[in-house]
Amino acid sequence: MTGIPTINRNVVDCERCPELREYCAEVARTKRRAYRDHQYWGRPVPVVGDPRARLLIVGLAPGAHGANRTGRMFTGDRSGEWLFRALHRAGFANQPESIGPGDGLELLDCLITNVCHCAPPKNKPTRDQLQACQHWFDQVVDAVPARVFVALGGLAWQGLAKLIGRREWSSQRLPRFSHGAMAPLAGNRWLLGSYHPSQQNTFTGRLTEEMFDEVFSQARTKLT
Repeated sequence: MTGIPTINRNVVDCERCPELREYCAEVARTKRRAYRDHQYWGRPVPVVGDPRARLLIVGLAPGAHGANRTGRMFTGDRSGEWLFRALHRAGFANQPESIGPGDGLELLDCLITNVCHCAPPKNKPTRDQLQACQHWFDQVVDAVPARVFVALGGLAWQGLAKLIGRREWSSQRLPRFSHGAMAPLAGNRWLLGSYHPSQQNTFTGRLTEEMFDEVFSQARTKLT
């Protein structure tokens, strides 16, 4: 079985989607004005967290000026600010913020991945791009003893649903994605759904911190 460090090295070197590699590099060259003095990562973003995690959080894709800039998932934008605060409150992170390498962040019994490892234009990966990244998703799931899977958003839920189907982890039809959706899986595993902590959801009040905290409270309960 391939371990997380090896998977991460292979992810960073991945060239399965040349159009995404070109887009990420172009964003890193042109930069956003607010970050013109920053050195952008500009490559596929590896997973982050505990290699022995029982909680696997699945997002959509790196932000062009967030994780594509910092090189760490959910780091460098408002979505990440929400996520790491919630993880800290739930005891899955040693601090409430993620800034970048060297900031002392440790995820505790928790690993974060995406269904797409490269920042896509308009934050919308194509079906072919998601299919290309499925290889890495399967390897990550194989590498960790995850028992609780938290899908951040509908596309992450769909990616997990396909994986669950391939592995025959459920004899029941999975519920449709919604915030708070929950499904038991084979092997004492659980699938939980949450709205993505994007500004579109948090600025409008569709997702509140209390709602987000409840998801990770449920995850903690399922792990006990």
